[in-house]
Amino acid sequence: MAKQPDHINVKIFALEPTPEDLAGAIPVFHRWIQQNAAPELLIDVADYRHVPAGPGVILVGLEANYSLDLTENRLGLLYNRKKPVAGSLEDKLRQAYEAASAACRRLEQEPEFHRKLHFDPNSCEVIFNDRLLAPNTLETFERLRSGMEQFFAELWGRGTFALERVGEPRERLRVRAAVRSSLTPLI
Repeated sequence: MAKQPDHINVKIFALEPTPEDLAGAIPVFHRWIQQNAAPELLIDVADYRHVPAGPGVILVGLEANYSLDLTENRLGLLYNRKKPVAGSLEDKLRQAYEAASAACRRLEQEPEFHRKLHFDPNSCEVIFNDRLLAPNTLETFERLRSGMEQFFAELWGRGTFALERVGEPRERLRVRAAVRSSLTPLI
């Protein structure tokens, strides 16, 4: 049996309309460092808002990073797991999704974003940040599909969602997951 990937990223997309400027994330993320607001050790904040369709504002941690990410010009909260998590693929997905979801809820309540930023709990993207263990191929997608289906069935209910492999083979393996009623056209 092939080793399961450890470095799982989850991006929970923001609902439209989204804030024009993400500068408010900088003081928010600095407060999170001071308040130990996440289970991971948080270290620094990096501002990449100047990069078009880029990483936005990143909260750098030892075990994981959090960011308001603008990749593909689609705002979302990206949780980037850097250290391994024990357990099955479903356990790793659960840990990453729960960390991302908790950060989304917290961001929505921060004064800088309250009533300005909302996240879609019915749509996300899973990125396998390990090209050796999870190359972006149809075979890898099919190998990981059952674990992803099991996790999202627990989250949203069996048969209520769709999974779609996105991106090109040179990119990391990305899978969009969404509740069928909230599916938006994938471009």
